[in-house]
Amino acid sequence: MSREDHLEASPDRVRVGVLTISDTRAEESDTSGQYLLAELQAQGHEVSGYTIVKDDALAIRAALNALMRSSQVILSSGGTGITGRDVTIPVVESLLTKPMPGFGELFRMLSYSQVKGAAMLSRAVGGLASQTLIFAMPGSVNAVQTAWEGLLRDELTHLVFEMTRHAQPLLPSSGAEDTPKVVPPVV
Repeated sequence: MSREDHLEASPDRVRVGVLTISDTRAEESDTSGQYLLAELQAQGHEVSGYTIVKDDALAIRAALNALMRSSQVILSSGGTGITGRDVTIPVVESLLTKPMPGFGELFRMLSYSQVKGAAMLSRAVGGLASQTLIFAMPGSVNAVQTAWEGLLRDELTHLVFEMTRHAQPLLPSSGAEDTPKVVPPVV
């Protein structure tokens, strides 16, 4: 199939959860989350949930697990830097069954043209966590805009098409099983 065939076969809309990770933001001051919500709605996507949690690994994991139940994609912002409070990336990475290193690489490439060497401070990451794509972005609205406009907006439905067109294997929890279980696609 060509890229055009893939895009044509992709769904018109997908279910997307939005997660903001911040010790200081509330719904009215969450410019990154509000930007994503507006963009998703403008594109005709279904917002399956919107949550703000503190920079706490257990709270982040719980929010991601809750959003994974109803979302094909989760877009998170915040907690991707290198301070002691930035714990988003280890949590997200622990959930990923198929990392997509190109997301972080391309995000930092795009960011470099805007913030120069400071782009290296971002540990933005993306990938597949069971039946849900997760993209963890820095918390600034400029960073979220860069990721949305430069990477995600035009590929979101294609990414979901790729994720769902074949059943995803469940990785065994121990080495006891030789054959991965297969989970049918969520449509």
